[in-house]
Amino acid sequence: MCQPVVSRHRNDQATHLDPNYCGPCYGAEAPPNAKKPGCCSTCDEVREAYATNSWAFGRGDSVEQCEREHYAERLDEQRNEGCRIEGAIRVNKVVGNFHIAPGRSFSNGNVHVHDLNNYFDTPVPGGHVFTHYVHSLRFGPQLPQTTLLKPSKQIVPWTDHHINPLDNTQQSTDEPAYNFMYFIKVVSTSYLPLGWEKTAHKYHELDESANLGVYGRKDDGSLETHQYSVTSHRRSLGGGDDSASGHKEKIHARGGIPGVFFSYDISPMKIVNREERSKSFTGFLTGLCAIVGGTLTVAAAIDRGLYEGSTRLKKLRYKSI
Repeated sequence: MCQPVVSRHRNDQATHLDPNYCGPCYGAEAPPNAKKPGCCSTCDEVREAYATNSWAFGRGDSVEQCEREHYAERLDEQRNEGCRIEGAIRVNKVVGNFHIAPGRSFSNGNVHVHDLNNYFDTPVPGGHVFTHYVHSLRFGPQLPQTTLLKPSKQIVPWTDHHINPLDNTQQSTDEPAYNFMYFIKVVSTSYLPLGWEKTAHKYHELDESANLGVYGRKDDGSLETHQYSVTSHRRSLGGGDDSASGHKEKIHARGGIPGVFFSYDISPMKIVNREERSKSFTGFLTGLCAIVGGTLTVAAAIDRGLYEGSTRLKKLRYKSI
């Protein structure tokens, strides 16, 4: 798992400081969460002060606190390391995105930006790249691979298609200034097995504070999850045509943030998959009789209407004679 360099070492460095020490913030205002108001005692507090002012920080050269904590040296130790990211987030049912990008993030006006100095200004041969492998990405609880049909006791898959198409997806690049984007269309999905009504009331007791993955765990309860489709797009931040992917007609603009971006749109529609009992032979005969009876009734009504119409036409003809 990725862990910020400073956060692993700043505590033991700060404990050896003079209690009256008040570090400078180098022209920036001290962050509101500083241990000593108006002071920047650690390298992380200087970085926070720079981020608050939307200033680039870099390697912390000539910053007293960062030199004391060997911030630049510890950055170099992690130059060739990768990250394995896992976790869960809660999102509202609106259009949004989450992304993985280098550098400290901050807001510059109404624009979300990242400090990319350490990402591009690096001694690593070839620079950092965003080659990645998506092991699993899902919205909502994970469906079991199979389910048991009642009363036949037959084990069958939940669905005949993959509801998480990004699973086991790999993308690679040799260019540091590269951007990967996934546009995801999410649709709510319900699976209602036989007898789900009996235990459905149990799920209404779960509120929004329940952990992800709790819903739909009972064998006889409804299973609420989401499925999605995805469209991927990749481009170089240097702009130009997309001849590398075989599309010379596509022209990309310059600029952007390197990283992996997931843009999702949750649809207001919902798909309901409901399990029903297979029709017995008696039910088939009942349905067949209902169809035949309905057909005869409609035919009799049509015949009666034609007969009444012809009778009235004959009466009108006799009166005119």
